[in-house]
Amino acid sequence: MIPGRVLIQRKPIQRILGVLLMAFSVTIVPPIGVSLWYGDGEATHFLLSLGFLLVSGSILWFPVRRDRHELRTRDGFVIVTLFWTVLGMLSAVPFLFNPHLTFSAAVFEAVSGFTTTGATVISGLDKLPQSILYYRQQLNWLGGMGVIVLAVAILPMLGVGGMQLFRAETPGPMKDEKLTPRIAHTAQTLWLIYLILTVAGAIAFWLAGMSLFDAIGHSFSTIATGGFSTHDASFGYFDNLLIETIANVFMLLGAFNFAVHFAVWRERTLLYYIRDSEISFYLAIVAGLIVLATLGLWLLGEYTNLLTALRYAAFQVISCITNTGFANTSFAEWPSFLPVMLIYISFIGGCAGSTAGGMKVVRVLLMLKQARREVYHLIHPKSVLPVKMGGRVIDESIIKAIWGFFFFYVFSTATLTLLMMWAGLDVLSAYSAVAACLNTLGPGLGEVASSFAPVSTTGKWILIFTMLLGRLEIFTLLVLLTPAFWTWTK
Repeated sequence: MIPGRVLIQRKPIQRILGVLLMAFSVTIVPPIGVSLWYGDGEATHFLLSLGFLLVSGSILWFPVRRDRHELRTRDGFVIVTLFWTVLGMLSAVPFLFNPHLTFSAAVFEAVSGFTTTGATVISGLDKLPQSILYYRQQLNWLGGMGVIVLAVAILPMLGVGGMQLFRAETPGPMKDEKLTPRIAHTAQTLWLIYLILTVAGAIAFWLAGMSLFDAIGHSFSTIATGGFSTHDASFGYFDNLLIETIANVFMLLGAFNFAVHFAVWRERTLLYYIRDSEISFYLAIVAGLIVLATLGLWLLGEYTNLLTALRYAAFQVISCITNTGFANTSFAEWPSFLPVMLIYISFIGGCAGSTAGGMKVVRVLLMLKQARREVYHLIHPKSVLPVKMGGRVIDESIIKAIWGFFFFYVFSTATLTLLMMWAGLDVLSAYSAVAACLNTLGPGLGEVASSFAPVSTTGKWILIFTMLLGRLEIFTLLVLLTPAFWTWTK
């Protein structure tokens, strides 16, 4: 370390973290309103949660409120990680009162909601107070685009360079690209599109037969690709083909790159969805998997009617590959290779710049192109074959970064699976639990097919770390664990 140099600026980090926590306390107001409307008796508990957030934020902010240092990139990584960790703890407060979860289980539920994982330790959702159900759905929605981006959009008084936060928060390998010249305007545009899609989804669900409460709640978790539901049976509760079709459309929209949504909105043409090579590749994968799953269900005798097989296959394939985690049936009970295949495809996830988790389609596509180039080089060693996407040459540094990301993704999956086996799960349950949490999918197989309640306390904390690791795309969190991050270099 170089004497006199400060690695991490404590005061601006403390100030911004405090402001973000105070700002997030405002989001507790809607659940209070829902509680008062339905008279379910939970308003006091939500007021307590609001107080925790407000007081915690104030304690952090007040001593350093006049600090105006500019954020550095390292500071952005620390703020994002701290914010998600601290918020996961404080957001758990309502779950301690109803349904009376232990602290570990409550934190698991809150982090699962906020990271849009959708894994749950709660059973008996149909009997929970309406305000608690709404709160869970809202956690999904807020986590979908990222509270940091929201804060940058509505809190310009932070007085810091927003790009450091935006780069640490926004998913995808090409984070330096901005939709609009100013980062605050970019975040506002993203949230406007996000809000429009949410409202459209809620209206569609309501017109299709859902109650207004269910329509709003499921629109929250659908466009966020979060997967929380207000019913234990998820979409199986409604048993409605039209509702499932609407969910399919909005799950895919949530998994598309929001930069493409922006282009469609700005130019008023749907052609951008067709022209985008990542989305085209994604839809081709989805279509192929739906055909495979449909034939598998039909030929293996799970459904004797081909159209019925198509209905369930399409919903579960889209739900799993977008990492939403909704269910219209228990796919864990499907025959042969199908349940494991659905877990596998969750590693693909959605497009870069989407609300979905996983490795992201653009990374998969570029790795395939790079693999094809290596095979071609074996035949023509002296050839020069650049990797292209959308007619543009991809810089070699991006290719290297993607392979580095892939290594850490595989290594993390293997290591965390071993840890979950140590925590008491069998190999299938351990692997699927890690995959479900790292990819922010939600449901797993074996012991965690319907609920994560059977997981030990140690296992829950391992999976909490796994969810944060997946939501922050591994590097954002792992970079803090490397010695180089805490050492000055010339």
